[in-house]
Amino acid sequence: MLYDQQAVQANIRNREGRRVFFLPRGSQLTSEARDWLTRERIDIRPGDQARILEYRLENGGVLREKPEHMTHLRDNILVEKTHPIIRFRGKMDTLQAILLLCQTQVRDREGQLGEILALARKIVACEVMEEPLTVETLCGLTMEEQRRRSHFPQEHYGTPHFMPQAADGAEMGWLNLCRCAAREAELAAAQALKREDIQRALNRMSSMLYLLMIETKAGRK
Repeated sequence: MLYDQQAVQANIRNREGRRVFFLPRGSQLTSEARDWLTRERIDIRPGDQARILEYRLENGGVLREKPEHMTHLRDNILVEKTHPIIRFRGKMDTLQAILLLCQTQVRDREGQLGEILALARKIVACEVMEEPLTVETLCGLTMEEQRRRSHFPQEHYGTPHFMPQAADGAEMGWLNLCRCAAREAELAAAQALKREDIQRALNRMSSMLYLLMIETKAGRK
């Protein structure tokens, strides 16, 4: 298999507090992917080293086999699938799936939705790797610009706050579904994580999706 940068980024793992990439036997990296790993100072290890020989529990216990009712929290640490952080990750999976479907249905917003989807994936990576998350702009707007527009849509778009109706069409329905999924992920993050950066990013995401709804209502691209 040939791993490009996107495939590599999706398969980064955490071992002993470090980001690593396990390259399976017989597989290769594109030059772009290898350059990215070098820039990010991510170790490339043989694929046969990926197998975990010992699992640890949050209470300090040790297991040799992974039970079906448990899953990975980080590295070789196992938790039950009802763990709040696992629930949060599930909400993020759902959010990404809905955003991806929305891109196929709301073509006029494909680029903006793609940027929001990229942020969702960045949030997941930063949470799993326990790395800080920074978001300078989202869909071309700073946090302050976004806040001002979402608070005063009449001033910026000529459209007041509104509740979507069936008459607004399927595209509005898809955008609203994305907004709701982002809000659910934000609530799950608030329950599971003590990370203001992730909660702030998810709040910005749901607000940005609301702005896309307002722009659609106003007939703006």
